[in-house]
Amino acid sequence: MYVQWYPGHMTKAKRQMQEDLKLIDLIIELTDARIPLSSRNPDLDEMGKNKARLILLNKADLADDAKTAVWTDFFQKKGYFVVKADAREKKNMKAITQVIAEACKEKTERDRRRGILNRPVRAMIVGIPNVGKSTFINTYAGKACTKTGNKPGVTKGKQWIRLNKNVELLDTPGVLWPKFEDPRVGVYLACIGSIREEILNTQELSLELIELLQKLYPGVLQARYGVTEENEAPKLLLQIAENRNCIKRGEELDYGRAAALLLEEFRNGKLGKITLEIPKQEA
Repeated sequence: MYVQWYPGHMTKAKRQMQEDLKLIDLIIELTDARIPLSSRNPDLDEMGKNKARLILLNKADLADDAKTAVWTDFFQKKGYFVVKADAREKKNMKAITQVIAEACKEKTERDRRRGILNRPVRAMIVGIPNVGKSTFINTYAGKACTKTGNKPGVTKGKQWIRLNKNVELLDTPGVLWPKFEDPRVGVYLACIGSIREEILNTQELSLELIELLQKLYPGVLQARYGVTEENEAPKLLLQIAENRNCIKRGEELDYGRAAALLLEEFRNGKLGKITLEIPKQEA
């Protein structure tokens, strides 16, 4: 399956981000803990190479804990500050505040030597569509500062948000990159919901997900849907349709509905804690 999605507004948003980087001290990059590498925009490494960097492994509550620990170590060895998080949970925010202070310690000391006291850290929050930026901001600030939605493309423009006396945050739209060199990246992004559904063949995508789960988490599909995992993906989708009573008029099996069910239950964590990529394979 080959997936590409790069709407025209993303080119404009990327140019604006490059300009705004001059104003900030820290880049906070949200990734999806289920695909930590594929949910990172590779353009950011060049754009933000002179800035302090914090990676938030968001949706860690949906990811495989052991693999999240491996990814945390992987990014820390590359010089990033790393925090695993669930953007909906207020209890995660204290740890993030502490790491922001640590990441910007040199900047704070430099300000103090210049006689500048209590200037807040100015951070830019970046991430691909539907990775949870708006939810994170609203939870961190303790109020609804931004629109949120479980679909890509909700944030359309930039906005500054005063989170507390120590941190000001510049929100940015979700930006992908023009071409996915590795075809797996497009599949992974589609599986977590970062590609607009309108351009996807959800049945084909569900078959890709079935094959990934068979390989990485054998037994998960059988436990959830009562299917026989030794079968090939199309047969498994048929069994899911049968076992979950996905029926059209005329008693015909509804494969589209079964595919949508599988994707939704993966995205919502109903299949368990699952991570689709690990550093040894992907780095």
